[in-house]
Amino acid sequence: MKNIFPHIKNLSIYGFGQLFNLVTPLLVVPYIIAVCGEENFGKTAIAMAVSFFLIVFVDYGSDLIGTKEIAIHKGNQTKLNQIFCTTFGVKFIMLLLVFLISVPVFFLVPFFKREYVLFLFSLTVIVGQFLNPTWFLQGIENVKWITVINLLSKSIYLIAVFGFIHKEEDYIYVNLFLGLGMIISHIVLLILILKKHSFNIMSITFSNVLSQLKEDFSLFWSQIFTSLQMYAPVALLGFFGGNLLAGQYKIIDQVIVIFKTYIFLFFNFVFPKVCFDVENNTNTNNKLQNWRLFNGVNFVFIIISMVLVYIFANPIINYFNPKETKPLVDALRFAVFIPILLAVSIPLKQLVLAYNFKRFYVQITMVMVVFNLVALFFMIQYFKLYSVLYALVASDLLVILFYLYCIRKQTFLKPLDA
Repeated sequence: MKNIFPHIKNLSIYGFGQLFNLVTPLLVVPYIIAVCGEENFGKTAIAMAVSFFLIVFVDYGSDLIGTKEIAIHKGNQTKLNQIFCTTFGVKFIMLLLVFLISVPVFFLVPFFKREYVLFLFSLTVIVGQFLNPTWFLQGIENVKWITVINLLSKSIYLIAVFGFIHKEEDYIYVNLFLGLGMIISHIVLLILILKKHSFNIMSITFSNVLSQLKEDFSLFWSQIFTSLQMYAPVALLGFFGGNLLAGQYKIIDQVIVIFKTYIFLFFNFVFPKVCFDVENNTNTNNKLQNWRLFNGVNFVFIIISMVLVYIFANPIINYFNPKETKPLVDALRFAVFIPILLAVSIPLKQLVLAYNFKRFYVQITMVMVVFNLVALFFMIQYFKLYSVLYALVASDLLVILFYLYCIRKQTFLKPLDA
């Protein structure tokens, strides 16, 4: 029992920072909608979705593989230096590639060209993510620094939005302010890490970078599909249904994404522990002790939270100042199933990756994302806003079944990448 207290302390510190991170949109979104309108808010949502999709290229799996490698080798300073520097070398190459492709697209493709300034400003979010070293801090379980930097980043964003967004046409600066907050805070964090750990950034070698690009490609490819599932819906709604429909969906998503983001952040917190336990414990019960404890408590929390969201759906929607509330209230009450399913699938994903069933994870992810997008494409003209919700619930249910199949087999199957 004594060993649990450090975990509870770290989780409390981490949770405080992430709570501020999750509450920030609830403070700024109603203000942005009130000043700029639902349609312009929909435009910022589409541009943000494009940027978040491109972030996957820059991360190149560092949030999973990088964190796992750091967690396993956190006692080896030489290995930590190599992982840290090589990962940033990979991220820099991918950042250049993203800019070389996306900037011309924003100027040449009509869908983007109409709002090219907004899309260009949104690229600052990608730069901020390139500089983001929290994957390293998650691996060494330094939650204090993660919390402080989250507070700094979101504080800059809040001050900038309320200080400079005053007219309808100011919507083009919303994503820029988020990106600047990330850039400033992550530069501070990088300086602290380099100073504390005495990493030599000049030790990056092209051979190590090339090797990591090859080794992590399959997982990176699967992350592209996962990102498409997360961010393509709002873009498709905007393309086929208009910016207003995209803005309406984003209001629903703004509530649900609080819990989705929390679940993904909780995954990041628990994942290094699960990897370490699976790698170092020979007893199966010991391997899964932390996994059962943290994810069990988390699932109960999500269930209680979704019941409350369902009950108070009407005042929640009214808080965002939409023109029509009844359709959005009904949609939100259906959408509560999405975090509940994620609270099941994400812990199972931890085990699939910790046991090194990477190829299975990649294959299932790709298949399910294609299923999700195809279903969305065919349903969008009939079900409008609900098309996204139906597709997400169906795909999450199937993912849970596939993960359970993989985990049940792991006791007598070798890892698929072994």
